[in-house]
Amino acid sequence: MSEPGAATAAPPPADAERDHAAPVNAPVRPHPVLDQASCRGFYSLPVEIVVCVGTARPALGELLAMGSDAVILLDRRLDDPVDIRVGDRVIARGELQELEDGSGRLGVRLTQIVDRGKL
Repeated sequence: MSEPGAATAAPPPADAERDHAAPVNAPVRPHPVLDQASCRGFYSLPVEIVVCVGTARPALGELLAMGSDAVILLDRRLDDPVDIRVGDRVIARGELQELEDGSGRLGVRLTQIVDRGKL
């Protein structure tokens, strides 16, 4: 028998997690502890973006035989949209543009953002 005012023992963590687990089909809600203010540091993490202008699949022999003036034929046309990737996921598509600052550098104008629910 427990004494008045004594703390009751909490269930083991595995039981507590199982009892409070959301069903598989439940909508995703922000974690109450990880609110926007506490996640602010995550928003400043750098993310590498890769812009894919096309792909090619030459045979190894063809690739080894290429010289410095060889042209690799890609699966896209010059005016086709490029894929913008983070890791192996396409997050957007866009059009290549030369920056107007005279530097000759390229930029990408976003034309389509992938639905976040599909990421």
